[in-house]
Amino acid sequence: MKTGRHAGTFSQGGSRMTRPITAGVDGSQESLAALAWAAREAVRRDLPLRVVHAWRFQPQEVLEAGIEGDADSHAEWVHSAVAEAVRAVAEQHPDLDVTTDVLEGAVVDTLVTAAADAESLVLGSRGHGPIVGFLLGSVGQQVIAEAGRPVVLVRAGDQPSAEAAGREIVVGQQGDPEDSADALRFAFETAAARGATVRVVRAWTLPPVFAYSPGSLKLADEAGGLEPYEKKALTAAVRPWRERHPDVPVEEHVEMGSAGQVLLSVAGTAQLMVVGRRAHRTAVGARIGSVAHGVLHHADCPVAVVPHM
Repeated sequence: MKTGRHAGTFSQGGSRMTRPITAGVDGSQESLAALAWAAREAVRRDLPLRVVHAWRFQPQEVLEAGIEGDADSHAEWVHSAVAEAVRAVAEQHPDLDVTTDVLEGAVVDTLVTAAADAESLVLGSRGHGPIVGFLLGSVGQQVIAEAGRPVVLVRAGDQPSAEAAGREIVVGQQGDPEDSADALRFAFETAAARGATVRVVRAWTLPPVFAYSPGSLKLADEAGGLEPYEKKALTAAVRPWRERHPDVPVEEHVEMGSAGQVLLSVAGTAQLMVVGRRAHRTAVGARIGSVAHGVLHHADCPVAVVPHM
């Protein structure tokens, strides 16, 4: 087991606990890509890796997957398949501290619980594999909406080369400094571990006549107009993170347009996109915001969704 100072630590009952990077696996190519991404991140951050598979014995789905037997035989098969996935990671990163948990129960609840003790939860972004898993229907979105820790979505085919020097950590900033503090923290800490540049993006649009309060309009006038006002707002939000991470190069990007469109317009330079989210509760459950939803569906690089904590 590796030892040393871990960035992902928190206090519990007066003692220091280390948060792992947690990867959810379900046998799909997407989840295997997520596992590989999580392992590389754990090595960079000097953190342990926890591998979680959430399952529930469902005879019809097991039959459709071509697996025979009862719940016990299916559980044995699941353990074997997960162990095989973990073995490849362990061979590639022999010094990495890896633990594996195969947990039976409601999939969303199990993964949300696993995320609570994690530095971040890493999932495949779409599809499902021969082990009936967590990315069926809207389950992945429910996990993102309900998790209290950052969730990173990784597509199949993601390669380590995408993390090469010159590719940025792109993070969205909106509102007042505290509104995006958690997303900025995640982006700067990730960039510091990778030696990457952070591009902080703030999008703005021309407001309706009554959208801005008299106080906001006064501040905009004092700043010389709406665009200079937005630039000053972005600089103020980024300042504390520049001070905490003086070695991380920063690009401040202010552009007129919808937040989702502006973020996606610079996605080609990104090795990781970071967006904040506030879950919206509706009659049918939690929903993520439109910006996170759009970036998750259209960005080719991994996307981290960071809750406002």
